[in-house]
Amino acid sequence: MRVLIVEDEVRLAATLQDLLEINGYTADVCHDGESGLDNALSGIYDVILLDVMLPKMDGFTLLRHLRGANNATPVLMLTARDQVGDRVEGLDCGADYYLTKPFEPQELLACIRALTRRQPELHSSDVLSFGDLKLDKSTFALNCQERSVRLSRKEYDMMELLMRNRDMVITKETLLLKIWGYESDAEDNNVEVYISFLRKKLEHLHSQVKIKTIRMVGYCLSTPET
Repeated sequence: MRVLIVEDEVRLAATLQDLLEINGYTADVCHDGESGLDNALSGIYDVILLDVMLPKMDGFTLLRHLRGANNATPVLMLTARDQVGDRVEGLDCGADYYLTKPFEPQELLACIRALTRRQPELHSSDVLSFGDLKLDKSTFALNCQERSVRLSRKEYDMMELLMRNRDMVITKETLLLKIWGYESDAEDNNVEVYISFLRKKLEHLHSQVKIKTIRMVGYCLSTPET
């Protein structure tokens, strides 16, 4: 799961990034509103942590632009401003929740979990299923019947994305953005390499699930019935 942190306090942003990554999230950081909006509009994030007082563009304005572009990514606003009027404005702009600084790390993580549970494509269970496969996010294990293999972080992220979007073709661009990040210099061949790794592991598991290539478009999972 990928989180965007838009926070101009450099030390706080780094602390939040470390906290999220320790807890299994992938986190990107922006320190001003303009770059934050540009990243947020990419559509690759599952949650956005948004400060209010930002250079170049404040958090309220950023959020109005984001919602005006029909981007429904859950937004958790983080701010030292605790006036009722500020909280009301944030919520009216389209924020999903409002957390006042200082806050406890566990409270922040609980808020993120609550926001992601509201998304229909996400599941509260630690195990995803597709065909004869089960993917365990607590151990990064991919299981088929009695066989099991451990996935690397990028293999896991790629398989999770394919399983969560089982009825869709995932483009290489989406895989690059979601897994390597907005500012990464990774290229199409990086995706192809990891798709190859996953296919070999599916063969090792004797799974009936296949990763189908849709020429010039991307990839999707298939079973003998599909």
